[in-house]
Amino acid sequence: MDSPRRSSVIIIGAGVSGLSAAKVLIENGVEDVVVLEASDRVGGRIRKQDFGGVTVELGAGWIVGVGGKEPNPAWELAEKSNLRTCFSDYSNARFNIYDRSGNLIPSGLAADSYKKAVDSAMEKLRKLEANVCYGGDVSIVTEPPPTQKTPIELAIDFTLHDFEMAEVEPIATYSDFGDQEFLVADERGYEHLLYKMAEDFLFTSEGKILDTRLKLNKVVRELKHSRDGVTVMTEDGCVYEANYVILSVSIGVLQSHLISFSPPLPRWKTEAIEKLDVMVYTKIFLKFPRKFWPCGPGKEFFIYAHERRGYYTFWQHMENAYPGSNILVVTLTNGESKRVEAQSDEETVKEAMGVLKDMFGPNIPEATDILVPRWWNNRFQRGSYSNYPIISNHQVVHDIKAPVGCIFFTGEHTSKKYSGYVHGAYLTGIDTVNDLLEEMGRQDERSSENKTSLSEPLLAMTDSLNLIQNDAVTSLKCDVPTQLYLGGKLPKLCYDY
Repeated sequence: MDSPRRSSVIIIGAGVSGLSAAKVLIENGVEDVVVLEASDRVGGRIRKQDFGGVTVELGAGWIVGVGGKEPNPAWELAEKSNLRTCFSDYSNARFNIYDRSGNLIPSGLAADSYKKAVDSAMEKLRKLEANVCYGGDVSIVTEPPPTQKTPIELAIDFTLHDFEMAEVEPIATYSDFGDQEFLVADERGYEHLLYKMAEDFLFTSEGKILDTRLKLNKVVRELKHSRDGVTVMTEDGCVYEANYVILSVSIGVLQSHLISFSPPLPRWKTEAIEKLDVMVYTKIFLKFPRKFWPCGPGKEFFIYAHERRGYYTFWQHMENAYPGSNILVVTLTNGESKRVEAQSDEETVKEAMGVLKDMFGPNIPEATDILVPRWWNNRFQRGSYSNYPIISNHQVVHDIKAPVGCIFFTGEHTSKKYSGYVHGAYLTGIDTVNDLLEEMGRQDERSSENKTSLSEPLLAMTDSLNLIQNDAVTSLKCDVPTQLYLGGKLPKLCYDY
């Protein structure tokens, strides 16, 4: 068991936000930092795995928001790390929609359906905004009478809202950083940029972080906090103490109550945590002995139109990222993700092959391997990323981020503008530490003021004693040789009471 040793700051979670927080702390002279990570690696929801002879990204896979006037910090890190990427444009997917008979939906019909879906979403957004402006409740905005949507409408609705993200108004990421997106296609993985970043402030060797301030396989289960600081207990019985803690775990983990708080978090904080949705985003990888799908410009992404919304809807081939890999990726979300996570990989292969045979015929080869990430059932993640409503209460965003005493919160879910993105996680780590540094400065000022206020009475007493002593000395009728003072020896004075 580790012996408790008080640190300045404990950071719980070594994902993007946790590491960026550690970086800023150490660069600002707060080197007495401990980073506790529950898993056996850094990166959080950035995670690579070898599959089919290449490296695939189970979590974050794109750098979103590139090419604008303002540089995206994730893109800057990627360039600094010489991370290999390839340009990705899935807007063409709407023109590669297959029905269950394997027919391609005419591009004109697809374009009209997509425009209809966007217009409908924008109209709903305007109604929501108008209702909120007049003090109304978002939840009671009247919906038009439901109509039976066709498979193509369901497929486009899924693509627009679930795959791209639940945002239809101009997204801050694109307006601030640019509208280009790049797929990470590097054998070292997306996580390589984190190791390169760590080289600036942690001891690393041959791509591994060996700094003793980073402690892996430390599952935090209890956090005791008071005005005097925090005590953190881990699953293996270790105890860590600090003046402050930065909690860089996912919103899903906060909702799952993996970590208990003593005393409990205030009601305003827990209510804000529970109000935030968690998006489950599952990329299923399938390996084949040969290609049987179209390749070439505008063919990287394709869509399957089914009567069931989100049923193996959005597909991507990996030939642009890894030529000759013969890998397809299909994206599931939320309910479909949870359903597939709960079943065997054999069942998932059977379902996916049924969909592919609908699109490309019964004579296509069978998949030789499958990889199914299980983010929802991972107790250290419990989902993929946060999902604020299109129109959200700004108070909820504020309360999600707001500290509770010496506990500070960070992560992509605390970002008002960039929630759900890697750069959002990176920037919130910096923002949280800046807030913490301000609080530490205020605490130092308060401590200094307290010392001054306590010392004033003592100084006054000392001055009084000096005056009494001086009066007593001058009243004595004795001569003190001057050479005793010059020699540095004071005479011993005796007082008659």
